[in-house]
Parts: sequence; C-alpha cells; structure tokens
Amino acid sequence: MWLHLAVLVGLFYLLRWYRERQVLSHLRDKFVFITGCDSGFGNLLARQLDLRGLRVLAACLTEQGAEQLRNQTSGRLQTVILDVTKTESIAAATEWVKERVGDRGLWGLVNNAGICTPMAPNQWLTKQDFVKILEVNLLGMIDVTLSLLPLVRKARGRVVNVSSVMGRLALFGGGYSISKYGVEAFSDSLRRELCYFGVKVAMIEPGYFLTNMTQDEVFNGSVQASWDHASPEIQELYGDNFLADLMKGKDFLKVPWAGNLSLVTDCMEHALTACHPRSRYSAGWDAKLLYLPMSYLPSFLVDLMMYWCSPLPAKAL
Repeated sequence: MWLHLAVLVGLFYLLRWYRERQVLSHLRDKFVFITGCDSGFGNLLARQLDLRGLRVLAACLTEQGAEQLRNQTSGRLQTVILDVTKTESIAAATEWVKERVGDRGLWGLVNNAGICTPMAPNQWLTKQDFVKILEVNLLGMIDVTLSLLPLVRKARGRVVNVSSVMGRLALFGGGYSISKYGVEAFSDSLRRELCYFGVKVAMIEPGYFLTNMTQDEVFNGSVQASWDHASPEIQELYGDNFLADLMKGKDFLKVPWAGNLSLVTDCMEHALTACHPRSRYSAGWDAKLLYLPMSYLPSFLVDLMMYWCSPLPAKAL
C-alpha cells in the first residue's frame, strides 16, 4: 500500500513539474504593469522581466525611483508615478496604461506596492495606524485592480497579488497582517470570479526577506515611535524591558536567504509567464517549512508556540 502511495505521489509531482516548465510564447508582445517599483521586489521584478523581453510598465512612488530604474533597464521599460492611496493618481495611471497597450490589453498586473509599519502590539496603536497600512496594502490594491481589470480581461491575462505568510499567520499586531488576510480573501474571490473570462489570479506569499521596509532601523524606529505614543497606563503594563526584547525578537525571523529577493521575483515571473501558473506561491524555506505548516495547526498550539517565543509584559498574569 505504501509503495503504491509513494508511486502516486511521485507521479503527481512529476506531472506538476512537467506542466510548470511550459512557458508562454510571444512574451515580447506582452505588457506587464507593476506597482511599487522604487525598490525591493517590484524593482527587481521590473529589471528581471525587462531582461526577458517583456514590455514592462513600472509604477513608482517617486521620480527619483523611476529615474534610477530607467537607468538600469532597456528602452522598452516605461515608468509612471503612482500613489495607490489616491484614486485620481490611479485613474491617471490607468489612462497612461491604456495609451500604451492599445487593443492588445494588459497581460499582467502585479500588485506589489506595500508597507509594513507601524507594527507593534495592538494596544500601542491608534485607528489611524491601522488605516495607514490598509489604505496602501489592501484598499489601494483593490482600487488599482478594479481600474485595470478591463484591460486584463481584454488580454485574458494574469493578476499577481503580493500577500505574505502573515496573511496566513498573524505574528505581530498592527495593520500588516490584517491587510494581508484581506489580500488573501480578495484574491481568492477574484480568482474564482475571473476564471470565466480566461484571467488567472495568483498570490505570492513570501517569508522574511530583507527589503527597505524590513530594515532593522525602520522596524525598530516604528516600534519606538508607537511606544512613545502609547499611554502611560500601557507603558506601565508592558515595561521598558518588553520594548527592548521586542526589538531583539525580530532577529528570530532572519534567515540566511533573506537577501536573495529573486526567490520571490522568480515566483512572480512564473505566475506571469507559465502556461499553468499556481494559485499560490510560498517563497522562502521559512514560509514553506515553518509558517505555512503552522497556519494549519490548531489555534491553541500556535498560541503556545507564540507564547514561548514572545517577550512577556511586565505585569503579565
């Protein structure tokens, strides 16, 4: 029985490997729009797809980021300034994309723009701290998607949404996990809705990677700012030692491959160029072997694991 099961599992993975190796033809005729290209995953993906010959339309938040990207790529790549929190900016970018893709439509939409701070215990934060992240990571992504969907439908193309392992497992307080859980829900419903029109939707769920927004000084600065704005009652409950331990605790997330952003962008590229893309991509061994399995465990076990790994407040019971 076990032999038969092993053979079936082996055949399944062999078939999946064969299907996933099949790549689309005429890539040089396809337009891909990517948000958040100033740095990090979006910047690397734009350069990577440009090398593959695709027609990259890169959206940057700043002119400086756009200029730096143009200097690193071929003349095919074009840039536009986009703030995903402003509907008028999205409308202008949509018209800009329409002018460039014409009747061919937009093959790929990659919703990559995002922020991760403020990230701290929920009791340290205000409603505006949550709104700040949700406006970029979730509401902005939805606004961009709805604006560009007619062009994607025309090309029967792909939508690639960047989520996170924290869309499966809430490791910290704050709006980041909430926004990524929302990305997961929106992407699931969108995938089922758009399959009738020949459009495929994929999610990228990276583990921990070192980008501008996950630098120690950014994370620690955000935690310190949240602590400074917390009420005296909250500061007394948690204590100064909790703050120091929380900042040190981020080191637990760091992994040897954290600087290899291509582990993520290779997943994005596959979702855009493969004949048979996956619905979900887990990028990084921590995502595959730790966070994803943890997300399937009973809640009380995950709570215990987090309890053992997290610092204790000064006045914990």
